[in-house]
Amino acid sequence: MNALVLLVPIALLLGLLGLGGFLWALRTHQYEDLEGAASRILFDDDPPRQPKEPKP
Repeated sequence: MNALVLLVPIALLLGLLGLGGFLWALRTHQYEDLEGAASRILFDDDPPRQPKEPKP
């Protein structure tokens, strides 16, 4: 029973921290463009590198 006195406030604190982090992410527009991030990972923006020519 003594452990519950410690564990319940810790669980509530961690839950409030998670909720606060989620609300912060909503307020800073972290969830605006989910499709763009998913497709951006598939396409490489860098041009392909040309192989170096061997020296004669």
